Amino acid sequence: MRWPSASSLCTATEARSDRSSATPAPSPDHGREETPIARVLITGSTDGVGRATAAALLEDGHHVIVHARNRQRLSTADDLISRGATGVVGNLADHAQVLGLAEQVHRIGRFDAVIHNAGVLAGPKLVPVNVLAPYVLTARIPTARLIYLPSSMHRGGRTDLSHLGDTGAGFSYSDSKLAVTAFMAAVARRWPDVLAHAVDPGWVPTKMGGPSASDDLALAHVTQTWLATSQEADALVSGRYWHHQRIEQPHPAVDDESFQDRLLAAFAKRTRVELPYI
Repeated sequence: MRWPSASSLCTATEARSDRSSATPAPSPDHGREETPIARVLITGSTDGVGRATAAALLEDGHHVIVHARNRQRLSTADDLISRGATGVVGNLADHAQVLGLAEQVHRIGRFDAVIHNAGVLAGPKLVPVNVLAPYVLTARIPTARLIYLPSSMHRGGRTDLSHLGDTGAGFSYSDSKLAVTAFMAAVARRWPDVLAHAVDPGWVPTKMGGPSASDDLALAHVTQTWLATSQEADALVSGRYWHHQRIEQPHPAVDDESFQDRLLAAFAKRTRVELPYI
């Protein structure tokens, strides 16, 4: 199965490069006037980092699709919708609604990037929202660029997938973030014509991060905004792990192809959705 290129935004990709913690990305302001208009979906974009990402992309003239888990939550993004954003609804903890969300998105049209921003800290929704929803939406929504939001806490995650069962009990936040980061690497390996990135937005003072968070909220959205739209060379290299516009080395298991394959098999078994080869 081969998906067509989502747009001229992504004209070519490069092989995964070596990661280096000393490699900064160019400023997202550089060359902005040359960036084509993109259509970008951002999950969990009614508050926090997702909302800031949506606002920044709208400010740059892109077509943004904001997502909320229900109509009531979507109403908090009325100001973004009044500025040109499109709203979609779906509870990412409900598998049927995730499939329905993918259908809503298909009706909107062709996409250039999907930013998997939504996440929860703990509880029975952790596995469905943090891990399974990004997997299903990746499998069901063709796009040229995929951006996943892990956390530095992924470095404390475990590669034991025995807890990825029907309830997800015993699967921690760190486990979920390791899983989604390794999934990004699996996508980069399996889909060479699609750009896949992982972005750690930092520990920032959002509703999830809490008031004690020490990182800069103003920087939390910048890297994924740039990666979703830029034509600069660094943005066109797939399979990297980013933090505040710098490439970092993730957990060693992220690039372990056997772990990636076990993840894909576990996700497919749990969701009954296969990740196609393209």
